[in-house]
Amino acid sequence: MSARVSHAGDTWEVHAIKYADRNARTRADSFIFDDNHDAPHAMDYFMWLLRQGDRVILVDTGYDDAEAASRDRPIRLNPAQALAPLGLKPEDITEIIVTHLHYDHAGGLALFPNAHLHLQAAEMAYATGPCMCHDALRMPFTAGHICEAITRLYRGKMTFHDGDAQIADGVTVHCIGGHSRGLQAVRVRTQVGWMVLASDAAHYYENFMARKPFPIVVDLQNMLDGFDTLYRLASKPELIVPGHDPLVRTLFAQGAADHIHRLDPGPIAPIKT
Repeated sequence: MSARVSHAGDTWEVHAIKYADRNARTRADSFIFDDNHDAPHAMDYFMWLLRQGDRVILVDTGYDDAEAASRDRPIRLNPAQALAPLGLKPEDITEIIVTHLHYDHAGGLALFPNAHLHLQAAEMAYATGPCMCHDALRMPFTAGHICEAITRLYRGKMTFHDGDAQIADGVTVHCIGGHSRGLQAVRVRTQVGWMVLASDAAHYYENFMARKPFPIVVDLQNMLDGFDTLYRLASKPELIVPGHDPLVRTLFAQGAADHIHRLDPGPIAPIKT
């Protein structure tokens, strides 16, 4: 696909919404190959909102209080409430791109009952297939979230995609896999070029910039090849936005509230990993 950006009226606002963090982590939790595995390495949890005029598309949903208690991973802000500074209530959300079905990306599906879901067919097959017989592969999923996705399917509220697909003019999805079988990144046309919301195709800038894979992986080659795909899709490297890096809040300006950062004007500082 071309990296040409259309006129400003066709571009999208992009908001990164932080709802949780985990600071008691080390670099061993983030990188397979690293020389300093014992060093602290914090993680932020985001979902993203795309807006063009009256149309809004939510990318991922975070997870709710019940999941936070179950996994002992507290959230700082319920995802449904996190949208309020943007003038949105949960029932206003009618479209959600689910990058993958891990608990921290699809754990809030039930919070947005009116939403139609966009999901890679490979992800549903993975989350409901034989791979889930393995504890290590099943660990990031929660059965209730998968059941919610299936319920949405049977309500006629699901569109499956197979690889690259257009969701709207200026919004495309791209199956990358690696971290999860059907993981998809989201490409968005912004005022500064094509921006790529990597989700967990790259948890951190360092994953793709230093080519250090994340330890939760189903296909290592797909993960590594996916780093190249992120570069190919973005107009420039600084418009690749990783899924969990606290640096995002330093590199992009604060938006409508302390937990929201506005991405579409581009970074306000250079990337230093």
